[in-house]
Amino acid sequence: MEATWPPASARDADGFRLREGQGGGQRVSSATALGPVTQAQIDAAEQAMRHMDQTPLFQLRPGDDAFDAMLEARGYIRRDETVMYHLPIAALTDKPIPSVTAFTIWEPLAIMNDIWATDGIGPGRHAVMARAHIKVGVFGRWNDKPAGAAFAAVDQEVCMVHGLVVLPDQRRQGVAEWIMRRAAFWAQEQGATVMTVLCVADNAPANALYRALGFAEVGRYHYRALTQT
Repeated sequence: MEATWPPASARDADGFRLREGQGGGQRVSSATALGPVTQAQIDAAEQAMRHMDQTPLFQLRPGDDAFDAMLEARGYIRRDETVMYHLPIAALTDKPIPSVTAFTIWEPLAIMNDIWATDGIGPGRHAVMARAHIKVGVFGRWNDKPAGAAFAAVDQEVCMVHGLVVLPDQRRQGVAEWIMRRAAFWAQEQGATVMTVLCVADNAPANALYRALGFAEVGRYHYRALTQT
């Protein structure tokens, strides 16, 4: 996850992986515990995040139950449970993509940035994309008009797709599926064998899409913050 959606910087210190996001969103701005932690270590992590001009934010993964309870007792609010999915790439490369439907390109086109902006993906997240090493943008067209965009990156044999956005008037017409399939063909060319995605648990349409494509849930994580938003 960190290789395909990289923070501006990251370091391990006093029991935590500390990330500097520079406006790139929760995933690149949250701290994760490297093992059991103490209250003093949490204090130090909070201070380190504030020194990076970030509000303290922690990502909780399977096995972090004790840490999760400590944060709750400190007034941290649970938010944004996220589902992790995976699928063998071959399951998405089993049929050809209609012509003039989905394209891979890097650098992103201006229209792709406009599409991402409709879902709050702005300059901070564009910088995250630029930091990935093996990467591509996917541009979708439908009804002879721009329809959607996504970002994909590969680390070893895993391709992760991030930032999949379909414009409201183009939804429920198969656009997202073709974008995912185009990303899969590209990833296969890079030597990847597995496709992975992350999806907020309460995003019912997106979860339904991934399950319909055959993705299997392999885990979940959530965040703890001192404020709800």
